[in-house]
Amino acid sequence: MTTNCPCGRAAPLAACCGPYLAGAPAPDAESLMRSRYTAYTLSDAAYLSATWHPDTRPATLNLVEEPAPKWLGLSVKSHAQQDEHHATVEFVARYKVAGRGFRLHEVSRFEMLGGRWYYLDGDQLP
Repeated sequence: MTTNCPCGRAAPLAACCGPYLAGAPAPDAESLMRSRYTAYTLSDAAYLSATWHPDTRPATLNLVEEPAPKWLGLSVKSHAQQDEHHATVEFVARYKVAGRGFRLHEVSRFEMLGGRWYYLDGDQLP
């Protein structure tokens, strides 16, 4: 039995976010956002750093937390293209830490540089 990609699309990882995690450019901001969620579920700090806009990328990214979050699912609420090089994605990511449920609701901003999309920043919503 093949399980679907962590990003929530009805496709296995190898046919969904896997190619982006392996270095292929995401075709749009929503695909990049979904692949970044998948990278969080896999603790792939290298991919997250590589897809973070150079103007806002943190110097280091520590994904080792105790207790570690258990990612439960992603729901993309909207994806809007502002122009050729700018887009937003609104999403809700659900997770648990030490048995307690949380949700991250964010409108993320993305920018295309040199033919690749990058996560720029985001505003968390209640």
